[in-house]
Amino acid sequence: MLISRSIASQVREGLEPGKIVVIYGPRQVGKTTLVKQLLSDFTQKESLFINADQLKYRQLLESQDLQTLAGLMKGYRLVVIDEAQRVKDIGINLKIMADNFTETKFIVTGSASLDLANKINEPLTGRKKTFILYPLSVYELNGYFGTFETKTQLERWLIYGGYPEIVLQTNIEARQNLLAEIIGNYLYRDLLDLGEVKKPGKLVDLLRLLAFQIGGEVAISELASNLAIDRVTVEKYLDLLEQSFVIFKVGGFSRNLRKEIAKTSRYYFWDNGIRNALIENFNPLNIRNDKGQLWENFVMVERKKMHQEQHVRTNTYFWRTYDQKEIDLIEESGGHLGGFEIKWSGDMRPATKKEFLGAYPDAKLDCITTENFFSL
Repeated sequence: MLISRSIASQVREGLEPGKIVVIYGPRQVGKTTLVKQLLSDFTQKESLFINADQLKYRQLLESQDLQTLAGLMKGYRLVVIDEAQRVKDIGINLKIMADNFTETKFIVTGSASLDLANKINEPLTGRKKTFILYPLSVYELNGYFGTFETKTQLERWLIYGGYPEIVLQTNIEARQNLLAEIIGNYLYRDLLDLGEVKKPGKLVDLLRLLAFQIGGEVAISELASNLAIDRVTVEKYLDLLEQSFVIFKVGGFSRNLRKEIAKTSRYYFWDNGIRNALIENFNPLNIRNDKGQLWENFVMVERKKMHQEQHVRTNTYFWRTYDQKEIDLIEESGGHLGGFEIKWSGDMRPATKKEFLGAYPDAKLDCITTENFFSL
C-alpha cells in the first residue's frame, strides 16, 4: 500500500490545459511516486512520463523546436517531466509547450528549487502553479499507520525522519545506510550540480555546524570564523542549502519592545533523519543530550507542513529579548499572532508569558510538548 500524499488532491485541482504545475522537493522525497499516482488517473495512451535524467529526452526538450516537441508529446492529455532541472533552458521550452499544446496538462518536478526556479520563473509568468513536496508529515503518517501507531513511534520519527523509503524500512541498519546514501548520492550531488560550490568540504562542515545549533541563534561571522572562509561565501552556501530543501531559516520577531532581538536567525533541518545522519548519531533518545533539539526541529517542520496541508499562509519567527526571555515559534497569519514554546515536557516560564502577552495582548500563547502535540 502506497502512502497517500496530502498535496495530491491540490495538484489534481491545479491541473489545467495549457498550464504548468511545478512540484519542488528534495530527491528521494517521493516526487516521482506522486506523479506516477497522478498518471494513473489517465490511460496509458493519454499520458506521457519523461525522465529528464535520460539524455535522449533532454536533447528533445532542449530543442526549442515546435515540430520536435510535437513529435514527442502531441496528443497526450497529461505530460510529466521528472527532474526538469536537468534540461537546459527548460522554462523557454515549457512556454512553447504551454502556448502551443493548449489541450495538454503539464507537470514538471525538480529537486533543486534555486536552479529550476531561475530557469522557469520569467518564461512562465502567469502560466504555472507551484507546490512543494516535503518528507512525510504526521498527518500523512497517521493516514498510513493510524494515529495510535504514529504517536507511539514518535522516537522513530525524531531519529530517522520522514523520507518515505526510510519510513517504510523496518531494519534499523538499513535505515541508517539509506540516509547516508541520500546525503552522499543525492543531497551533495544536487548542491554540487548547481556549480556554485567551490569548497565542498566547507559545505559539509557548515551543515554539521548547523546540525549542532538547532534552536540557537546563528551568527554568520562565527560560522565564517569556524570554517575559515569569508562571510559572503557562508551566506551563499546557506542560501543554496535553503533552496535545495536541506534547511530553512527563521528570523527574529519584533514589533513593540526595544529590547527584542530581530536581526539574528535560527536554522532548522527539513528532516530529522538527515540531521542525525550528518552528525552520525542514531542513538536512542534516553542516552542523547540533544533530545530537546530534535523535538524542537520536529515541531517546527510539522507546523510548516500542516500550514501547507491546510492552505494557510503563515510567516514564521522566533521571539527573544536581550534579558533571555524567549519563545521558540511565532506564527503570523491573517492578522493574527500566535506563540508556541516547544518543550519536551513542562511549561514556559511565567515571566516570559507575562512579558510577551504584555507586549502583544491579542496574541495566543501555548506550549507544545510531547504530551499535547497530537491533540493541538
